Amino acid sequence: MMTATILVVDDELFFRSLYAELLGGEEYQVETVCSGEEALIRLQSGGVDVVLTDLVMPGLGGMELLRRVRSLENPPEVILATGHATLETAIEALKNGARDYLIKPFKPEELLHLIRTCVEQRRLLDENILLKSQIRLFQRGQSLASMLEIDRLLPQAVTTLLHELAGGRGFAFLATQSGVSQVRAIEGLAEEEAFALAESLSPRFVDLNALCQLPASELTPASGWPDDVRSVLLIPLRCERSIKGGMLLFNTIGSDLPTPLSLHNIQFLSDQAALGFENAFRYQGARELIYTDDLTGLFNYRYMQVFLEQEVRRTERYGLSFSLVFIDLDHFKGINDTRGHLAGSESLREIAYLLRKCVREVDVLFRYGGDEFTALLVETDVRGAGVVAERIRRSIEQHIFLAGTTNPARLTATLGYATFPEHAGDKKSIIDIADRAMYEGKKDRNIVRGAWELK
Repeated sequence: MMTATILVVDDELFFRSLYAELLGGEEYQVETVCSGEEALIRLQSGGVDVVLTDLVMPGLGGMELLRRVRSLENPPEVILATGHATLETAIEALKNGARDYLIKPFKPEELLHLIRTCVEQRRLLDENILLKSQIRLFQRGQSLASMLEIDRLLPQAVTTLLHELAGGRGFAFLATQSGVSQVRAIEGLAEEEAFALAESLSPRFVDLNALCQLPASELTPASGWPDDVRSVLLIPLRCERSIKGGMLLFNTIGSDLPTPLSLHNIQFLSDQAALGFENAFRYQGARELIYTDDLTGLFNYRYMQVFLEQEVRRTERYGLSFSLVFIDLDHFKGINDTRGHLAGSESLREIAYLLRKCVREVDVLFRYGGDEFTALLVETDVRGAGVVAERIRRSIEQHIFLAGTTNPARLTATLGYATFPEHAGDKKSIIDIADRAMYEGKKDRNIVRGAWELK
C-alpha cells in the first residue's frame, strides 16, 4: 500500500511544524509550503492526497486555494483550518468542496481522524477507476454550478470543457437583444476571430436549449473567422428563457474533434455551466438592484458601507492607504425650483458621468444621498486625493448642464477628503472626517478642503 502524501499550507512556521510532527508519526509523507501560491505549484505535479490549509493567509487564501484545487484533475481532499470559523465560512467551505474544517486550537486526535478519513476516501476512489471518473466529473460540474461570479465562471467553464475534449479552441460570449456584446475566456484564437465567429453563429442560439454539434457540412466560414474550423459545439447560456450568451468549442488547427466524443460527459458539464450561469446572472442582477442607485447607476450608500469596511481591512492587512472624497453640489435646490425635478434628475446623471471620467476604473463611486456623492480612491495618498478632488471640482465647474435644452445651467461643488490611515483609524472616522472637511469648505463653496485643514 502506497504512503499517502499530505500537503500542509500555512504561513506560520509553528503550525507547519506542528502538523508535520503529528502526521509524520502516522507514516504519512508530509510536505509543507508557506503560501497558497506555492501550494498550487506543488499540486500541478500531482501525487498529493490531502491538502491541509489555513483559511487566512497573505496572498492566496485558503478559500480561493480550495476553489483552485477543485478545478484540478483528480483533486486531492481539502481540509480548512482556521481560528476564526463562523457558520457562514463553514458552509461556504463545504459548499465549495472541502472535506471538513478544523477550528484552532484543536485536539491532535481530531486532526488525525480527519486525515485518516480523507486518506481512506482516496484509497477507495483509487480502487475503482470508473467511480473515480464519475466523481471527478461530478466535482467539476458542482464547481461550475456553484459559481456566482460570471467573470470566474466563464473561464473555468471553457477550460473544463476543453479539458474534457482533450484539447481544442473555444471561448464564451455575452449577448444582448441587439447581438453579441462581449467575448470572454478565449482559448487558442484571437479576440477579433472569436467575435467574428460568435456574430456569425449567434442566430443558431436563438432556439437552442441544449448542447448542439455543427459538422463541417453545416458551416459556412465568414470573413474574420479563425482558420480551419471543422466542427463546432454550441452551448447556450440562458436566463429567464432568453439567450444571454453562449460557449463555442471547436477543433485545433490541423485536427478534428475527438471521435467519438464523450457527449454524455460534455452534456453534463455544459448543463452545470448553464445552471451556474443562470444563477450567477440572477445573483448579479439582484446585487445590482440592492447596491445600485437607480437614477445615476452609481453604487448607493448601502454598498458604500459594505465596500468601505472591506477596504479598511485590506488596507490594514497590506499596509496601504486609500482616500475618501465627499462631493456636495452647491445650490442644487435652485435647479429643481427653477427647472423642475426632471431637470434635476438629469443633472445628477450628468454629475455621475463627470465623476466616472475623473477617476480610475479601480476607484469606486457612490451616490451618498440627494445631491451628495462619494469617491473611494484605492491606494491613494493625501497628495493624490487632493489632485483628484480638484479635477472633479474643476470638471463640474466647467461643464454646461442640460446643454440640449432651452434652459442650460451651471453648477459648482464643494469637496472634502480624508486619507486612511493618516486621518482616521476606522470606517466611521474616515466618513466623519471627510464629511467634516467638506462642510468646512461649504463656508466658501466651490472649493476643495482636506482633512489636514481641519482644526
